[in-house]
Amino acid sequence: MLQAYHGKKVLLVGGLGFIGSTLAHPLVELGAQVRILDNFQPDHGANWHNIGDIRDKVEVHVTDLRDQYALRQLIQDQDVIFNIAAQTSHSDSMVNPFEDLDINCRGNLILLEACRHFNPTARVVFVGTRAYYGSPEQTPVPEASPMHPRDIYSIHRYAAERYHFIYHLHYGLPVTALRISNIYGPYAQMAHPRYNVLNFFVRLALEDRPIQIYGEGNQLRDYVYAADAAEALLLAGVHPDALGQVFNVGSGAGLPFRTLAETIVELAGQSRCEFVPWPEGAQSYDVGDFIMDTTALHQTLGWQAQTSIREGLAQTIAFYRQHHPHYW
Repeated sequence: MLQAYHGKKVLLVGGLGFIGSTLAHPLVELGAQVRILDNFQPDHGANWHNIGDIRDKVEVHVTDLRDQYALRQLIQDQDVIFNIAAQTSHSDSMVNPFEDLDINCRGNLILLEACRHFNPTARVVFVGTRAYYGSPEQTPVPEASPMHPRDIYSIHRYAAERYHFIYHLHYGLPVTALRISNIYGPYAQMAHPRYNVLNFFVRLALEDRPIQIYGEGNQLRDYVYAADAAEALLLAGVHPDALGQVFNVGSGAGLPFRTLAETIVELAGQSRCEFVPWPEGAQSYDVGDFIMDTTALHQTLGWQAQTSIREGLAQTIAFYRQHHPHYW
């Protein structure tokens, strides 16, 4: 199925960050003609080192999702568009909700309008988040679960997903959306923990600093290795049964938060876990137990996570041991 990418023109919107660069590597290996758009939003993880080994095999444009004139040119001849660009900080969205609105809502409408007018046949894969669900009413969480966003970021990202399906309904744009669970692995920014606490725990361990866990850390979480998530995205971009569908992407298994931290400490061979009280206001963001139901993705596209948490963490730790000067 993925051999269908050979010779295809593929645009990665937000392609120099964590998920985008993870996706760029297999696309190059599959023989796709890869075009990357990224605006190097401060603190968001765009990093030239992420594509250092394939830099001469991809085309990069430093521009913004909201630049409608540049976007019109860049999408015109593309076969598949992976829409990954976003403001991804929950806390930043609460501090500056209008910027979040501009990037995560207006930016997506600009992209969809460009597709409608200048490339209405391109497959569009929207890369979203499990944060829409908020605190779930049941676990595992299926795609039909009620949405309970708990912050501005989650609301705007869910709105962006719905925009895609409005354009699918009214204009026939070939759209698929994925809601990714807690993702970890190489190529993530590690300067701060605002976007991904799990990856930042790896930095703490490698610097032999304590990993702080709020409360008892017994809440269950679903963690998916970035390379596994990238395979789901690739399938969504070419599989005929993916059109017009929404899929959860996760491991489908729950792991206590404290066990995750303890495993990082064990595999790193240093650091330690510290259990501390919840900071004031922080617990309001916690969603409790959260495990993705990935049945639809498995039954429709034949995907399931292949990488165990220990294997994925070991590979992540090894990557940052070697490349940390480019990410710290």
